[in-house]
Amino acid sequence: MWMHNGNIGGWKYVKRNLALGLRGKWFSSVGGNTDSEWAFAVFLDALDQMGYDPDSASLSGTGFGHSVLRKALLATIERINTLIAEIRDTERRESDEDLECRSLLNFAVTDGHSVVCTRYVSSMKDEAASLYWSSGTSWQEDKSIKGRYRMERRDKGADIVLVASEPLTFERGKCDPKGTKRTGFYSLPSIPVAEADPFPTDDWVIVPTNSTLTIHKQAVMIHPIIDKYYNPNPSYTRSTGFAVSKGLDVIEEKERGE
Repeated sequence: MWMHNGNIGGWKYVKRNLALGLRGKWFSSVGGNTDSEWAFAVFLDALDQMGYDPDSASLSGTGFGHSVLRKALLATIERINTLIAEIRDTERRESDEDLECRSLLNFAVTDGHSVVCTRYVSSMKDEAASLYWSSGTSWQEDKSIKGRYRMERRDKGADIVLVASEPLTFERGKCDPKGTKRTGFYSLPSIPVAEADPFPTDDWVIVPTNSTLTIHKQAVMIHPIIDKYYNPNPSYTRSTGFAVSKGLDVIEEKERGE
């Protein structure tokens, strides 16, 4: 299963080269014209080039593994960025000075065993569309308020992990640059979140801009996407204007705990 929230920059110019770069099998698999469908084809092509057949029935019982899914997602983002860079200096670019080349690439993919999501923007100055996660032992209705739900935590396990563009409840975690709370801002190598803080007090935790969120069994892991748009400083301020202009939700500074 594949999901995409956002856009591919310069899409009307990128689409042709993106399609031509796919193997015939994945080119033919696309039935529509949206950037999300073609991005999925790039992802499938990336898996194929890594030596993993997305159609292999032998993988149905085990999946590809979360590391493989994450690498294929990163390859997809890298390929999209490369294609966009190639159109910047073309005659088409010169004839359309207002061409928007920034991409918002919040992807989610699962093989039925692991889930990998990205929160990403191809910009050093702009904030990505928001992404949150919550984990616990059960998703229960709040007995004090009918129709309101929250995550219940009876032990250290993460029997349920929810990922959403916007929080489904009002409790939101705050980002602590020191990493003393369950924030997702961890230095390399990545730290399983359950080990960092097994009993968080807030339902929803922010996924940092330009990061992957990996869910495998009872582990939730955050990995930074380290490329030219990555900034290791968790206090670095980005503009929310671009994502808002696309009609997407963003994380306000007050939610960051700054």
